[in-house]
Amino acid sequence: MTAPLLDQTTRTLRRIALDKQRTGRVPGLYAAVHRRGEVLWGAGVGVAEVGAERPPGPDDQFLIASNSKTFTAVMVLQLRDEGRLDLDDRITDHVPEVTHGATVRQGLAHVSGLQREPVGDVWETLEQPTTEQLLSGLAEAEQIGRPHDRWHYSNVVYAVLGELVARLDGRSWEESLRARLLDPLELRRTSVGFDDGPRATGYYVAPFDDVPRPEPVLDLKAMAPCGGLASTADDLVRWSAFVADPDPDVLSPDTVEEMCQPQALRDVDGWTAGMGLGFFLARSGTGHTWVGHTGGMPGHITGLFTHRESGTGALVLMNASVTPAPDQLAIELGDHVVTHDPAEPDPWTAGTELPEELAGVRGVWFLEGSPFVFSVVAGRLEARHQDLPASSPPSVFEQIGDDRYRTVMGRERGELLLVTRDDRGAPVKLRWAGYRATREPLAFGEPTTP
Repeated sequence: MTAPLLDQTTRTLRRIALDKQRTGRVPGLYAAVHRRGEVLWGAGVGVAEVGAERPPGPDDQFLIASNSKTFTAVMVLQLRDEGRLDLDDRITDHVPEVTHGATVRQGLAHVSGLQREPVGDVWETLEQPTTEQLLSGLAEAEQIGRPHDRWHYSNVVYAVLGELVARLDGRSWEESLRARLLDPLELRRTSVGFDDGPRATGYYVAPFDDVPRPEPVLDLKAMAPCGGLASTADDLVRWSAFVADPDPDVLSPDTVEEMCQPQALRDVDGWTAGMGLGFFLARSGTGHTWVGHTGGMPGHITGLFTHRESGTGALVLMNASVTPAPDQLAIELGDHVVTHDPAEPDPWTAGTELPEELAGVRGVWFLEGSPFVFSVVAGRLEARHQDLPASSPPSVFEQIGDDRYRTVMGRERGELLLVTRDDRGAPVKLRWAGYRATREPLAFGEPTTP
C-alpha cells in the first residue's frame, strides 16, 4: 500500500490545478497523480458540462487525441518484437501506397520529413479522410524535409502507421488495439470516439467574452490511429503505470525503454525536450525526465506524462479548445510529488550469499585513472564511480561464463567485463568495455602490478 501524500502536497496540487483552470478559463478540468498505478491525488475543477454543475470525474471520458499515438507506437513495436517488421524498414515496404522513403523508425519519431496533415482542407471542412482517401492522397503529400533532418510533427504518418498495423495483423487497427492493448491492460473505457458512458462536453471560450461554445465531435475515420481515442483518468492511470513498469506479456520492458530513448530533439535551443519512438521526452526544471504525450481536439486538450524511475504519472484532461499547456501542467503536478513528497525508500535488507568468484573482485578499481567501487549486492556484482551521486543507479553485471560478465544496467550497458587472475586465482585486472581496470591508479601503457 502506497503511503498517502502529505496534506501540504495535496493542497498544493489542488491550488495548481485551480489556478490553471481559472487563468486558462477552462470550463472543466480533471487532474491526477499516481504512483505505480495507485492514485495518490485526483481532483475535478469546474464542470464536465456547462449547466450541469458537476465537476469532471475519473470516469468521465475526454477525447485524448494525439495521446492515441502512443498506443499505435506500442503496437508497431509489438510487431517488431514478433519479427514481422524492422524499424529500419521503409514504410512503403509494408504500405506500398506510400511513395516517400521514410523508415518506420523515422515515422515513429516524427523525423520522416512528410507534411503534417492529410491532403485537403480537413481542418476547415472537418471531414477526415477514409482509408482510401488517405492512401490515394499520399502521392500528393509533400516531403517538406529530408528524412531525419529535423523533428517535424506529422499526423498523416501516424495514420499510415495505423494502416501498417492493420495490414500486418490482418484486421482493423481498432480490432488490433482492443486485442493487443485494451483488453490485456483492462482499459475498459478507452474507445475510438466516445462510448455511451459519462463524458465531458468540449467547448471553445473566445478571448473577449466568457461564454463557452460547444465544439463539434469529429469522426476521424482513417486518422483514428493518430488521434481518435477517448479515455478516462482511470484508464490513463493504468496506461501510465504500464509505461512505467510494462507487463512483459504485452511488451518487453527492454522495448519500452528503447521507446523512451531520444531519437531527435524537439527543443534544439534549450535541449529540454526530445522525441522517442512514439513518446515525447521532457526534462523538468528539477532534472527529472518525463515521457508521455499531449493531445488536442476541438473542445479537448489532454496530457499524460510518466516519470519511469519512480513509477509516478500525472495527467490533466481539459474540456476546452484553448487551455494552459497540458504537458507543462501535468509535469508540474507530477514533478511536485516526485521532488517534495517522494515514495518512502525500502529499508536496507541483508544479502544471503557472496559468490566465491566475486569475493576477490570487491573493492576499488581504477579505470582510466578514476576510482570505481565494485560491490556485491543481492548476490550480483555492481559498480559505481566513486563520485556518482547515491541517487544514480549503479552498473549491474550478469555472469555469462567463467570470469565473463555482461553489463545489464547502468553505465556501459551491454558491454563485457572480463576478469584476469594471477596464478593463485586472485583478480589482478579487469577489462570493462575494452578499458583496463587495476587496483592501483596507472597511466595508460604503465604495466599492471603482478
